Amino acid sequence: MEAETLALAQEMDFSMWALFARATFIVKLVMLILTIASFWAWSIIIQKLITYRRARREAGVFDRRFWSGEPLDGLFDEIGPDPAGQSERIFAAGMTEWRRSHRNDGELIAGAAARIDRSMDVAIAKEADNLQGGLQVLATVGSTAPFIGLFGTVWGIMHSFMAIAAQQNTSLVVVAPGIAEALLATALGLLAAIPAVIFYNKLSADSDRIVAGYEAFADEFATILSRQLDS
Repeated sequence: MEAETLALAQEMDFSMWALFARATFIVKLVMLILTIASFWAWSIIIQKLITYRRARREAGVFDRRFWSGEPLDGLFDEIGPDPAGQSERIFAAGMTEWRRSHRNDGELIAGAAARIDRSMDVAIAKEADNLQGGLQVLATVGSTAPFIGLFGTVWGIMHSFMAIAAQQNTSLVVVAPGIAEALLATALGLLAAIPAVIFYNKLSADSDRIVAGYEAFADEFATILSRQLDS
């Protein structure tokens, strides 16, 4: 009898698709949610890695142009009031307010420095929102996916115990499918959560460094304009 039970257990298909197909509706739903969450998290991770690399490259290129000695008015005329790059948009916000602060006779309107600072702060805040958008999804997936997977695990184990009670049989053939699908739910939860947590921390740090670079540039730019205001 024991040999027959082991033979039946060995013949059972324990592939991921077979485990999903045999799972109860609730566990299937849990697996689908975790799979979707994992793909969603990875899409955000890849998109942010590309965006951050592009932002760092753009900041480096613009920084070299800014410190090349080219007149600021000429640089602003080249890139225009609504450029594509993040650093360029911060510079354009400051230069736009700088030009608006001049009266028709060429004199500056009082409070120009404060308005220029505020304009660049608003531009930096917008860029920070764009950079950090989507990171909250990674935080949510990282914090909730293990518990969703645990719910699927508990449900699968409970289903196994119900099968034992219904069949009055504790053999491996009865218990194994429910335990296997329960463990698969746990694995999917961890598979979704671990990359989300790791990349949330990395991308948050990268975003903070990029924004800090924008703030440093804005301070340097404001200092240059303040010298012209005082001259």
